[in-house]
Amino acid sequence: MSALDDIFRPGGTLARAFEGFVSRPSQRRMAARIAEALERREHLLIEAGTGTGKTFAYLVPALMSGLRVLISTGTRTLQDQLYTRDIPLLAGALGRPLTTALLKGRANYLCLAKLSGGAQQALLADEAPTLLAQVRDWAATTRSGDLSEVAALGESHPLRAQLTSTREACTGARCAEFARCHVFAARRAALEADLVVVNHHLLLADLALKEEGFGELLPGVDALILDEAHQLPDLAAEFFGVSCSSRQFETLLHDARAELAALKVPAGAIEKASQLLELPLKALLIRFGRQERRLAWEELGPEARADCAALHGALGDYAGGLEAQGDAAGLAQCAARARSLAADLAQVMSEPDEAQAGGARGVAVNARGFALSLLPYDISARFRGLVDQHPSAWIFTSATLALAGNFQHFATRLGLGDAATLCLESPFDYERQALLYLPEALPDPASGGYTEAVLAAARPLLEASDGGAFLLFTSHRALRIAAQALRAADWIGDWPLLVQNDAPRELLLRRFRESGRAVLLGTASFWEGVDVQGVALRLVVIDKLPFASPEDPQVRARAQYLQSQGINAFRDYQLPEAALALKQGVGRLIRSEEDRGVVMICDPRLLTRGYGRALLAALPPLRPTRGADEAIAMLKRSARELEPA
Repeated sequence: MSALDDIFRPGGTLARAFEGFVSRPSQRRMAARIAEALERREHLLIEAGTGTGKTFAYLVPALMSGLRVLISTGTRTLQDQLYTRDIPLLAGALGRPLTTALLKGRANYLCLAKLSGGAQQALLADEAPTLLAQVRDWAATTRSGDLSEVAALGESHPLRAQLTSTREACTGARCAEFARCHVFAARRAALEADLVVVNHHLLLADLALKEEGFGELLPGVDALILDEAHQLPDLAAEFFGVSCSSRQFETLLHDARAELAALKVPAGAIEKASQLLELPLKALLIRFGRQERRLAWEELGPEARADCAALHGALGDYAGGLEAQGDAAGLAQCAARARSLAADLAQVMSEPDEAQAGGARGVAVNARGFALSLLPYDISARFRGLVDQHPSAWIFTSATLALAGNFQHFATRLGLGDAATLCLESPFDYERQALLYLPEALPDPASGGYTEAVLAAARPLLEASDGGAFLLFTSHRALRIAAQALRAADWIGDWPLLVQNDAPRELLLRRFRESGRAVLLGTASFWEGVDVQGVALRLVVIDKLPFASPEDPQVRARAQYLQSQGINAFRDYQLPEAALALKQGVGRLIRSEEDRGVVMICDPRLLTRGYGRALLAALPPLRPTRGADEAIAMLKRSARELEPA
């Protein structure tokens, strides 16, 4: 019997160490294949169906290998879970003591220079004096500097951005607080660790930009394990592209004001310098407005393009004006940021023959401002080149990497066509645990009143399940319509109604779990990475098939590019992407052997269009029905089975 077999077998090491541990053949197979890939320094793609136990399946061979391993996750929540819970528990159970490190992006760490700077202190105190005092007390005792330790300072709190340092603003070794810097302390710890836990954003920033500060770490790593790897193609496209936003310009203005004030520059001179950038930025904000929309660069009129050109010129003038005020490190950094933003804006504005080969230029507008971007159509060669620069084991895993066992779509997007693959089915008994309800007589999703029709069709199931439901939408517009309708409905009764953006995601999920009768409405961020086990969730309603909008300029541009390359954009891009997203959404319901319930997919195209067969084939093997009575009976039966004894 191998060491891994003894660890994962019934009555083995993990069963003795963890109460409730269930030995699963698929988990043992995954662990054995990863151990082999680590030894051979292979590139390996693994789809592990929900319930496989993939976290232990990759952590155990990583801990047993004796190699230096970097683990990258899709979210900071999973990153924290691995570092604070899973890895220490497993290391103790296996008797494998090792040094570990948790490394996050800059935006997660307190910048001591910002907290201690006199001018910055005044700006901060004006915004949240009580919370700032709490942060000061915490700063005096924290070892990590991780702002997640300050519970009152949520990720979206406006004060948070004023307490952290960006890559552009950091002065590095020239900073007076460099010796105590939390960011560089975390990096030093990572360099000395046997196992480092990062997230995809941080890893890709290092691979793509070589500027997030731990580039020296990768050459010493023997293996990289990337969990939730299905997120990588889209994230990598963002990092390999170019973007600049009104938020970046506003932050630059804010930081430069603080630096000028610290140098005792008169207020009038600060205002005059700021107006060089403020005026053209304000003109462009007015031009784009605040209504949420996405535009292709080609759709911009001559006035908007002229405003972009004026902003580009103003960045150069602004940088020169800052440099004329002196050569203080912070001020010089602000001037460099202005020139960097000017270079990015110039790249977005450049004509197609001058821009990066094969990129879509676009503008995204929302209530907070705008973002201009140039995203590459094809990142496969660049990503593969970066992988080849680091001849380590590269292991990519997720519950949704393959379509009917085929990894071609994912592998092609990342240039990993020659990677080894392994597809492991979920151990859950989907036919017994869940029902796939495909309602009859719903209108075409493009017709008016479709969202209202979805709610009407879902109402009998919601009443049968007595809440305990996720309502997942493919657009924010549909979410708003449904939220407004349900808030006004008398039949909603006393079910807690939880709506995305009304509170942070983790808070909404906690309320959902605690209630047991809540109805949660969400869009893309609730289709994946959400784990609700047990009685709280027994019904998942999906309004439409999650095709990316053909009106989205980036989607349209990519489709046109693929067509120009002789590739069928719908069959080879839009359909596989929708299938993987639908698989994620359906996967929210069954998260354990005890879960029961119904998935309701309302979109009639699943059965009326030829591509529906491909979408159905990508889903777990749930038993389908078109009968509302059968779905209602399943929900009532599930409610009885899930009731505590």
